[in-house]
Amino acid sequence: MKVLASYNIKGGVGKTSTAVNLGYLAAREGARVLVWDLDPQGAASFYFRVKPKIKGGSKRLLRRKREILDTIKGTDYRNLDLLPADFSNRNLELVLDHGNKRRRGLRKIIKPLRDHYDFLIIDCAPSISLVSENVFDISDALLVPTIPTTLSLRTLSTLIDFRVKHGLSDVQLLPFFSMVDRRKNLHRLIVERPPKKLSMMLDSYIPFASEVEKMGVRRAPLATYAGHSRAAAAFEQLWDEVKSNLEKPRD
Repeated sequence: MKVLASYNIKGGVGKTSTAVNLGYLAAREGARVLVWDLDPQGAASFYFRVKPKIKGGSKRLLRRKREILDTIKGTDYRNLDLLPADFSNRNLELVLDHGNKRRRGLRKIIKPLRDHYDFLIIDCAPSISLVSENVFDISDALLVPTIPTTLSLRTLSTLIDFRVKHGLSDVQLLPFFSMVDRRKNLHRLIVERPPKKLSMMLDSYIPFASEVEKMGVRRAPLATYAGHSRAAAAFEQLWDEVKSNLEKPRD
């Protein structure tokens, strides 16, 4: 099972749309996919029309008083399941902080998933915290949507430095530009000539598009209602590039 985390320190950059749309595309290809809505705001759960609630909350789940498989819900899409959000996720760091292995608390609870799914895609809350470090520990790759602006690039640089400082080379970093508006000179310049430090940026980028914003109205992945749109094609290209990078041998 490959574990992918849609992650960024910043909010409002497209993490949830990335998790939902890539999860759907993977399932459409026949892969068994679980999307884990780890953000207490529950946006991914909302898109999949699933109530953001776990009986007993995240505390019970992390202390293994409830098997993770018992909390999973089906979605309207074949091969695609959801581990819903819960508002108690806002206190997840406190629960992890009281565990014996503070930075590896999520590793044991996802173990039962490995026989059931090909991909676990995690929609993360915007933060850099103990929860983030646990996500880094279990992930094969971090998908980092990044708006092409100065502050967003600065935030990405902070994440890159954090990864190096804390020896997190086992997790692959796959940043890409999102919400790109090529009518804006700054967006266009940054996408065409990203800073040298960001040479790992993927070639694919997601445009700023009303079709993506309508996910909140449609409560569905983009490809199910605007499959021929430019944004849908961009997500398909992104998914192909992510898969290609996952298949590459690591140094």
